[in-house]
Amino acid sequence: MTRRHVFFLTALSTATIASAAPLERDLGQGLTYVRAKQLPADLPTKPAGKVPPCVIDVRYVEADAVAVTTFTAWLRFRATARTPVFVLANSATSAALLEALANRGGGEGAVVIGVPGGRFRPDSAVKSEAEDERKAYDALENGASLEAILADYPDKARNDEASLVRDRGADLPVELPSGKSAPRRNYPTIDAALQRAVHLHRALVALKKL
Repeated sequence: MTRRHVFFLTALSTATIASAAPLERDLGQGLTYVRAKQLPADLPTKPAGKVPPCVIDVRYVEADAVAVTTFTAWLRFRATARTPVFVLANSATSAALLEALANRGGGEGAVVIGVPGGRFRPDSAVKSEAEDERKAYDALENGASLEAILADYPDKARNDEASLVRDRGADLPVELPSGKSAPRRNYPTIDAALQRAVHLHRALVALKKL
């Protein structure tokens, strides 16, 4: 084990003791969701058995230098081509963390997803108004079901994205279109970034890449 991994594991263990449990959800088919509201305390530890793909949500998160260093070490340690990590971020994420994500290099298995804005340029861009993104983010925190914030023609989007992944050889990161939005009067506010992560994961599963 390298000194970097020792530092990362020590910082994560210490922070976890003092932190309340982060928001976690099962997204199905082996994909887990973790909302990090405090870094590095809310970073999930690597399980002893099979490591699942995961979504780590760092939107609206503040992060100091130690938190940024620990997060980037965690991402390198956790993300692989077979166990991808989908990072949800936005322009309200800590500037230091966004800079680290932008300069992280081309490591396998990590893809940053979000609504572009300011200096934030995600690997996979989605379209959403800032107010709608915040509403969807808060809705899950306040007890809304995953179905309520993800149900926006999921089958069509999944098929379209599977075709694109197949054409690109399932390399990550990959740029995908956001697709057509359903009429607002018929659907709740959609979390476009989380929806993209789920669709991309499902496409990789369908192509037997995971």
